[in-house]
Amino acid sequence: MPPGGLAPGTPVAARSTKWGGGAHRAWVGTYLGADEHGHWWYSPAGTRCRTPAGEYVAASSWVSLAPHAGAYAVGFYPAHREVSVYVDMTTAPVWTRRAGSEGIEGDPEWEVVVVDLDLDVVLTREGHLYVDDEDEFAEHRTVLGYPPEVVALAERWRDLVHAAVAAGEEPFATVGHTWLRRAEGAQGA
Repeated sequence: MPPGGLAPGTPVAARSTKWGGGAHRAWVGTYLGADEHGHWWYSPAGTRCRTPAGEYVAASSWVSLAPHAGAYAVGFYPAHREVSVYVDMTTAPVWTRRAGSEGIEGDPEWEVVVVDLDLDVVLTREGHLYVDDEDEFAEHRTVLGYPPEVVALAERWRDLVHAAVAAGEEPFATVGHTWLRRAEGAQGA
């Protein structure tokens, strides 16, 4: 959980790595606030995202959630996207206030970091719910050397999140999309 001083409108660097420290994804969004589910930030269309394959510009906006408790991170996407909710199984999100940061675009003062553990729970706009990247998870258990407790963590949260999304529990049902609509409305999207 971030310490005090993280106010709505503050730029937030979001970064996920792979086990062992390899790069995965990074982008900068704008902190929206917190509720009982966790901390929310907004990334508008045009957000620059970095991956090991290179940099790209996001074609549409999304809202991210780092939960207060849990080993996952969630993206909620607008109605024109095929995917509605995308949940990455991760290590617990870690917030840090970066020393020496000037708080400018590309070098925000605040950062949230997770280690991506491959397994993803995906809900499409049409309501199809599935687990993605189980093959990648199986491969990385060996190649990246996931310890047994990390395997158990990813599998436990995959099962919990899948059941919650299937049951229409929050924040997966409506809360995330409400945060997205508010952020887009504030941006004039």
